[in-house]
Amino acid sequence: MSTQSELRRPRLAILGGGPGGYEAASVAAALGAEVTLVERAGMGGSAVLTDVVPSKTLIATADIMNRLGDANRMGVHFQHDAPSDAPQEDLAQEVANADMAEVNGRLLELAKEQSRDIKSALERAGVRIVHGEGVLVDPHHIRVSEPEKSGADTADPTDPITEQTDVAATGEESGEVIEADVILLAVGARPRELPSAMPDGERIFNWTQIYQMTEVPEHLIVVGSGVTGAEFASAYNGLGAKVTLISSRDRVLPGEDADAAKVLEDVFEKRGMSVLAQSRAESVERTEDGVRVTLSDGRTVDGSHCLVAVGSIPNTAGIGLEEAGVKLTDSGHIRVDGVSRTSVPNIYAAGDCTGVLALASVAAMQGRIAIAHLMGDSVKPLKLFQVASNIFTSPEIATVGVTEADVASGRYQGDVLKLALKTNPRAKMMNVEDGFVKIIARRGSGTVIGGVVVGPRASELIFPIAIAVAQKLHVDDLANTFTVYPSLTGSISEAARRLHVYL
Repeated sequence: MSTQSELRRPRLAILGGGPGGYEAASVAAALGAEVTLVERAGMGGSAVLTDVVPSKTLIATADIMNRLGDANRMGVHFQHDAPSDAPQEDLAQEVANADMAEVNGRLLELAKEQSRDIKSALERAGVRIVHGEGVLVDPHHIRVSEPEKSGADTADPTDPITEQTDVAATGEESGEVIEADVILLAVGARPRELPSAMPDGERIFNWTQIYQMTEVPEHLIVVGSGVTGAEFASAYNGLGAKVTLISSRDRVLPGEDADAAKVLEDVFEKRGMSVLAQSRAESVERTEDGVRVTLSDGRTVDGSHCLVAVGSIPNTAGIGLEEAGVKLTDSGHIRVDGVSRTSVPNIYAAGDCTGVLALASVAAMQGRIAIAHLMGDSVKPLKLFQVASNIFTSPEIATVGVTEADVASGRYQGDVLKLALKTNPRAKMMNVEDGFVKIIARRGSGTVIGGVVVGPRASELIFPIAIAVAQKLHVDDLANTFTVYPSLTGSISEAARRLHVYL
C-alpha cells in the first residue's frame, strides 16, 4: 500500500518564463507535478517580448515591401510607378512606405498578446505563476523579491514592450521562499553591450530597444554581421532605410553555410546595402543629428541611427548559482548534460543561459527533456545535429545536420548536391532568382545527414530534410516521395534524385 509521501506530487520550481521555462511548466503540469513558475517581466521571456516574436513580425512587414518591389517584374503596375529600370528598392518605396509607429505598435501588441496567451494556458493547466525576481537560496529553495526597476538584466518598466505585459503581480508574494524538490533554471540572456558603444534607446540601440523608433531611419548602421545583425539589416533595408552593415569577419554570417552567405551578400548588394567586411567597430557615439561609428583602422561611418548586435550574455550572475553549487562554463553559461541536468542532481537548466544553442526551439526541447527525465517519462537526450534553424533574412536561410564544411574538413564522409532554385518552375512563377537547395548524404550508404535551403519560406522548406536527418532516411526516400507540381519542395526531391547517381 502506498504511503502519503509516495503519493505526493513532485514540487517543481521554475525560474524564468521563456520557452524553456513555460514549455517545461506545461509538460510537468500535464504529468502531475506541482509547478510554480517565477518570472520578472512577462510570460514568454525575451523570445516573446523582445526578440523572436517582435523581430520576426518586423521582418514579415519588410517581406511585404520586398515583394512590392518585385511587382513590376510580374506584370503588376501601380498608378504612380517609378520607371521600369529603377532599382528594386526604389520601386517598393514608390508604391508604399512603412509607418514605423504603426508597424512597431502592431508588433509590440502581438508580443504582449502572445505573452498573455501563454500565461492563460499555463494557469488553465494548474501552474502557479509568481511575478518577481528569483534567487537560489540553496538547491531546494528560491527567494522571490519585487522586480528591480533598473539594471541591464532586468525588465525596464518604461519599455513599451514590457510596461503593460499581463503578469501575475501578487504583491504579497514578494519575499516568499518557494520550496521545491526540483528546480529548473531558464533565466535566458541579454544583449552584450560595449563600453564604447552604450545604447541610449534614441539613436544607439540594442535589439530590445529598436522597436521604439517612430520613423524609418534615414541611415541605419548595424554593428555585427551574425544572425541578429543580418536579420535587422535585411529588414530595415526592405523597409526603405539606407543600411550599412559592419562585419569584423570576412563575410556576413561567418558561422553559416558559405554558399548561403554568398547568396545573401549578393542580394544585399543588389538592394543597395553597404557591407564593410573585416571592419571592427571601436566605438559608437552621438553626433549633433545622428551617430558616428569609428572603426579600428581610424575610418568613420556617419548615420542617423545605430544598432549594436554583438552577441549576448547569460543572466546567470547574482542569482545564487555559486551558493547552490551550480557550475558555470568560462563564458558564464550554466553547464548541462544531454538531459539538461546541471552539476547539482535536482537542478536542471534550459535555454540561452546554458549556451547550448541560442534558439527558442532548443530551449523548449531542453525544458521538455528535463521534465521527461525528472518524471520518469521516455526521454531522448538532445541531439544538436537534428536541430533545424533558420535565419529570417530575405531570402531566408535554413539549415539542419551536417554542414558542407564538416565534409570538407574530413569530419564526415559525404556527397553534396546543390540545386539552384531558379531552375524550379514554381520559383520562376514567383520571380524567385536567388536561392538553392543543398542536400548532404553519407557516402556509401546514401543516408541524408544534412541540408540547406536558401529562398522564400526556407523555414518551412527545411522540415522534410530535417525529418530525413532525424529519421535517418535514404536519399531515395526523399526522391520517391510525391511532391506537388509545381512547388518549391520539388527541388528537394530533385536534389535527392540527383544524389542517387553517386550511390
